[in-house]
Amino acid sequence: MAQVFPFRAFRYNPDRAPFDRVLTQPYDKISPAMQEKYYASDPHNLIAIEKGRSDPSDTPQNNVYTRAAASLEDWIRNGIVHQDPAPSFYAYSQEYTVPGTEERRTRRGFIGAGQLEDYSARVVFRHEQTLSGPKADRLELLRHTHTHTGQLFMLYSDAQRRVDEILAEAETSAPESELRDEYGVTHRLWIISRPQRVAAILKAMQDQKLVIADGHHRYETALAYRNECRSRSGKIDPEAPFERVMMTFINTHSEGLTILPTHRVASHIHDFSWPAVRRHLEPWFAAEEFPFSNDAKKAEARKKFLSCLASASSRRTIGVYPADGSSKCAFYVLTLRDGANLHQLLPNVSPLQRELDVVLLHEGILEPALGITPQAVTAEAHLTYEREAAAALDAVDSGRAQISFLLNPCGVDQVMKIATAGEVMPQKSTDFYPKLLSGMTMYRVAPI
Repeated sequence: MAQVFPFRAFRYNPDRAPFDRVLTQPYDKISPAMQEKYYASDPHNLIAIEKGRSDPSDTPQNNVYTRAAASLEDWIRNGIVHQDPAPSFYAYSQEYTVPGTEERRTRRGFIGAGQLEDYSARVVFRHEQTLSGPKADRLELLRHTHTHTGQLFMLYSDAQRRVDEILAEAETSAPESELRDEYGVTHRLWIISRPQRVAAILKAMQDQKLVIADGHHRYETALAYRNECRSRSGKIDPEAPFERVMMTFINTHSEGLTILPTHRVASHIHDFSWPAVRRHLEPWFAAEEFPFSNDAKKAEARKKFLSCLASASSRRTIGVYPADGSSKCAFYVLTLRDGANLHQLLPNVSPLQRELDVVLLHEGILEPALGITPQAVTAEAHLTYEREAAAALDAVDSGRAQISFLLNPCGVDQVMKIATAGEVMPQKSTDFYPKLLSGMTMYRVAPI
């Protein structure tokens, strides 16, 4: 089962580098505008390592990866980043407002070094496929910096909440790090180094299976780097630093875990006709309409539509907003009819997959009713994605899309069941919020 270890993290020295000026969002969430903002905030901002600037004049000797390595080594030599004296676990909490609501939540977990396991060992499980491009970039960066700066978000299930009790004890003292990020999320970090607490965490985690919530590309990059190191050394040393990777562990039974939906926006569909789509779906879905004839009535209809969709989250429902054509202007909530034969509607997916609204949308609507095949989805020929419902609806109003589909979030139990069954979900099925900041702790896989 899972092997989890304390480690001596490298962390920013707050006297030399204030946390709110040097930490970043994960690399894959950093837009060009965010990249420039991070560069401007502090000369020691992690952006230089996490997602540095490339330049047309880059060479094999001077490029984004060599500059990242040089910057990190310079910061360590000069005390900008220093290493903790004792192997530790790190309690990590995030206090945040759930997007689109006024609800405040706090998500708690801990950071440790997890033993890398091939998926075939059935200790670590994925819930989505990966792409080769991001892995190639992260592997090249790891080869140069020998350091993991971003967190892997790992789920485990412990109904007894044994580790959560230890984290609560740690939080009775002042945090070692605290900052508020650009999304209003407050991040706090505590060091857990007392032998009794460390031993208790080790015991609680030894019978756990781990599911990757966020960080599939980084996990598989760490596996690839481990295999390279094994090949060079000609042996397997389970204690070698590269046999492990930095992880943040979150209990599915703890409070504060939020999964947001990712909505689908479709465009460039040949001969698109919403009435024809409705006729195709009529045997399978009942439709509730929220019509409108002017802007004032549209706002009221939109509010009712979104409320209806959210309140029906326990049923198989999908929100739809087609562009105004020959049909009347309206929002629609499609609900799978009672007794619908999902084996007939979704013949090419497993029983577990059939329970997912996102699979129902892709396999039961997008492909048969709109002709958007899995290959087209992979090529992003017709679909784009929006986290905010307002953005998905506005895409239709602006003419950028012909139709938008709104989803309710999937449950964490669904993610765990599918992953531990060895299956994967469609791309962009889950959005765990908030993201784990990069640079809170860093894990070296080779000495300076």
